[in-house]
Amino acid sequence: MNLPQSLHQMLRNTMSNIKKPEDVFLLEKADGKYRTHTYADISSRINAVSAFLIKDGYQKGDRLAMILDNCPEYLVFDQALMQLGCVNASIYPTLPESDIAYILADSGAKGIIVGSPFLLKKTLKALEGKSAVEHIFLKFPLEQAKSEDPRLVALEDIFAQGEELYNEYGDQVQAAFSSVRQDDLASLIYTSGTTGVPKGVMLTHLNFMSNVWMAKDIIPSINKNDRYLSFLPLCHVYERLATYYLGIYVGAEIAFAQSIESLAHNMTEVQPTVMTTVPRLLERVKERVIKNAEGKGGISAKIFRWAVGIGEKRRKTLEAGKRVGSLLELEYTLAEKLVFTKVKARLGGRMRLLVSGGAALPQHVGEFFGNMGILALEGYGLTETSPLMAVNTEERPVYGTVGSLVAGIEVGIYDNEKNEFISVRTKEQFDPEYESEEGEIVVRGPSVMKGYWNKPQETNAVLDKEGWFHTGDVGKFYKGNLKITDRIKNMLVNAYGKNVYPTPVENVYLRSNRIEQIFLIGDKREYITAILVAPKDELKAEFHVGEEFFNDPEPFIREEEIRKWVEADIRKLSGQLAKYERIKSFTLKRTPFSIEEGELTPTLKTKRRVIESRYAEEIERLYQEISDEDY
Repeated sequence: MNLPQSLHQMLRNTMSNIKKPEDVFLLEKADGKYRTHTYADISSRINAVSAFLIKDGYQKGDRLAMILDNCPEYLVFDQALMQLGCVNASIYPTLPESDIAYILADSGAKGIIVGSPFLLKKTLKALEGKSAVEHIFLKFPLEQAKSEDPRLVALEDIFAQGEELYNEYGDQVQAAFSSVRQDDLASLIYTSGTTGVPKGVMLTHLNFMSNVWMAKDIIPSINKNDRYLSFLPLCHVYERLATYYLGIYVGAEIAFAQSIESLAHNMTEVQPTVMTTVPRLLERVKERVIKNAEGKGGISAKIFRWAVGIGEKRRKTLEAGKRVGSLLELEYTLAEKLVFTKVKARLGGRMRLLVSGGAALPQHVGEFFGNMGILALEGYGLTETSPLMAVNTEERPVYGTVGSLVAGIEVGIYDNEKNEFISVRTKEQFDPEYESEEGEIVVRGPSVMKGYWNKPQETNAVLDKEGWFHTGDVGKFYKGNLKITDRIKNMLVNAYGKNVYPTPVENVYLRSNRIEQIFLIGDKREYITAILVAPKDELKAEFHVGEEFFNDPEPFIREEEIRKWVEADIRKLSGQLAKYERIKSFTLKRTPFSIEEGELTPTLKTKRRVIESRYAEEIERLYQEISDEDY
């Protein structure tokens, strides 16, 4: 594992050895069209920011916060920090002021870059009474700030002074750059905090760079000719590693989506070849493709079903390591021409690789894309592991698993009751027939964090003396790959002592196009119940309801016809589950769980304590109904 000295050295290597200064590096949409930024453009801006920071006394180890959406300025500011050995303390733009204030105080940030006037307003409120922040850097012009705060500095003004600044402070920038080492702290990434206050995960240059090397090693096809479309937040470790750092390591182009709402249109404009994504987006694409095809009816629907069937036969043949026969290959070519090319066109026409993370990818979703010749590879990792630990490979995707282990780490399955290892494996020991019992997943290697910032007790609780990080996830080895069951903390133990892991159960019910979100309840209860959310578009189409229906202050839908409509699919899908896993009763929430309401983390995981507390009365009503029925 021959790695550069720092994350900024990694970018310099690409500019020197893989790409030329005039080559396209980044793409962003402005004034109605995508415009490009070359390596030379971005490099000069990085140097300008680094020189300004040196001028104003920033030093190696200083923390600076970043609260902005994905854009070239994110990379510029991050690389300026990496060049000086400063630390990026990123903040999710969707976080409430109280969380922003906590992160700024906990990290001791001396400066912060802000992406919009709206975010500036939130930031200034969070900073009330705080004096540690010396500069508030603005992505937008100073006149849009509508504030007289003396700490405000517009990036455009720094860029305008770039050459002058670097001429004066360039030697000091270079000296700072030369002092950065692999084990220096690069970033504080605050975990979502589903059960408590956020913890700042300390990740070094080595953590990130070793993980980049691991990612390239296991997916070697990603290269300098690829183009990413970035839409997942760069403040999260997944997008930062898999798109940004891996992208610069191989010399790929990175385009930025305008928003999640614009993603479909941006894909056709940018024509990406690679994209990191989350399972829910892929589920929605699948649902829409099937709905459109089946909605046409007649011969069109028959051709669609035939094409998917042919794709499935071909995929299974390849996964079994067999040769595809000439007749099947001919049929697949026809299916590609009649159906699959139209689906691929919606993804830009050139998409060859989708990497899914952040949550479990339902097996049927991965198989659906695989049937059409689009690889949807599920991976696995945590913020604390930089993040990648395993990912399905292009040669051998095993849908329903999170893939093969990456090189350079050891992964164990640990029995917490017996306090002993069930299994310890590395990439080099891969055996397609190997399977193990279930236990907690633990990992050791160069990509594992240094610890939690200012939290030695919490660090010691997850990092043992031998260097093993205890993930809190339950899993096992299956067909040589790692398979995740769920989070230990998510496990529900019913009144009869049966363990129910919500994620696999929820994924069964999410196969219904009448269910958009699901939250299972049942710990210490006789039965499983659920709070469900039905898709807005489906409700509008099926029951002809308008916006006023969703704006009703009553949080739950009581209409019997809608309940029966959802219940029909629940009954149908429950047969795939053990009796103790099936939903006995449910309530329909009128609006989705959201980050803004504090019900979801920024990575879209449900906050169990918040939801159970907020809807305690409704939950008790569900169990009372069951009790009354039984009586």
